[in-house]
Amino acid sequence: MLSKLRFRPTLRPTLFTVPAVIVMVGLCVWQVQRLFWKEGLIAERQARVAEAPIALPAAGSDLSDLEFRKVRLEGSFQHDKELYLGARSLNGNPGYQILTPFTLADGQVLLINRGWVPVERKLPEHRAEGQVAGPVAVEGLVRLPRGAAFMQPDNEPQHNMWFFIDLPAMAGHAALPLRTDLYVDAGPAENPGGYPLGGQTRIELPNDHLQYAITWGLLALALIVIYVAYHLKLERERRS
Repeated sequence: MLSKLRFRPTLRPTLFTVPAVIVMVGLCVWQVQRLFWKEGLIAERQARVAEAPIALPAAGSDLSDLEFRKVRLEGSFQHDKELYLGARSLNGNPGYQILTPFTLADGQVLLINRGWVPVERKLPEHRAEGQVAGPVAVEGLVRLPRGAAFMQPDNEPQHNMWFFIDLPAMAGHAALPLRTDLYVDAGPAENPGGYPLGGQTRIELPNDHLQYAITWGLLALALIVIYVAYHLKLERERRS
């Protein structure tokens, strides 16, 4: 008597397994493509941040290649018009980011994200040293407004509470002719009194696509192994 393994697939498991494996392999390939895309995006941001400062782009100019470029500005803050960007944490500590209109010598007004403050330092009187008066120089990064993210709360202009950058609405709330095509994230230079803490721009991006690609690939492989094992039959042949 001889024992022999035979592979004999059946219809229903095959109809389930083949499309499932195709989908999983497709998702694996897609995550690899996303990995390369994300790595390129991060490298592009890092390269722009490393370049020398540029002049503030003129209103109406093409800004698509200028986000995350450094600019150096001279003007005065309008601290009485500051806005509060909520639900912003730093090292696990809840707080706000302070957005303050900044008037340039040529009369332009733009919004500068001065940085993060803890909850107890939200009000200006709790960080009076940082409310610098008169002409100042600010170096920061050009940012473009993105609108609300998925599942982000609505802004509450009536309470001066903002969860995402909405420059036209912020201009209306502040009653100022703010530029609505860009704003500036202040750099890490220390403010008097320590707050706000600048340099809050996120250059790095979450990049878990390699793990996702490996997961989908292993799931596809596991399903193939289960499918093959299920259909292997041990048969005995009689030797004449």
